[in-house]
Amino acid sequence: MKKKMNIHPFDYYALLFFTTAFAGWLWEVLLYLITDHTFVNRGVYRGPYLPIYGVGCVLLILMFHRLRRHPVVVFVCSGIVCSALEYGTGVWLERKWGIRWWDYSGHIGNFDGHICLASSIGFGLGGALLICVFQPVFNKLYHRMTIGLRMTLCIVFLLVFIADAAYAAMTPNMGNHITAHVILAVEKSDHQYKVMHTAA
Repeated sequence: MKKKMNIHPFDYYALLFFTTAFAGWLWEVLLYLITDHTFVNRGVYRGPYLPIYGVGCVLLILMFHRLRRHPVVVFVCSGIVCSALEYGTGVWLERKWGIRWWDYSGHIGNFDGHICLASSIGFGLGGALLICVFQPVFNKLYHRMTIGLRMTLCIVFLLVFIADAAYAAMTPNMGNHITAHVILAVEKSDHQYKVMHTAA
């Protein structure tokens, strides 16, 4: 007999997205508070969320939630999937706006400055914590909320996010500590970006 797929309703994934996107934003804000003693609103958007974390976490839950009892496997798979997501996002942002929001060029095991070994390990650890520790807690909190409350939160969060995304499409969030550098020139003959390390 085939096992029934554990598919949740839309509001489950929407709330998971916004919760983990906020957690990712908070993580990066705390890093700058500790290392540079300054508040930095990281990311392309103005709101307190980093969509790349939300998308990554939803993908990991969909792909690996059945591997909760195998944290090592989750660690490896999460590192691979999230590194691919980070690389793809970095390339897309750079091509769209000519700006890098992060650059690992000086890190060990980096690939084109978009990903590096340390970030991949961090993603692996984060994925293992997400699947093995956070998701069971999130499930309990989710089921304790009424359907009305869940839908209200989803609508409010989505409206704010859509408005923020529309604004960011015209004027993305950038500046000191937010963007790594601007792409000043493009070699059109071979379609390769010539990266100039200039503060945005």
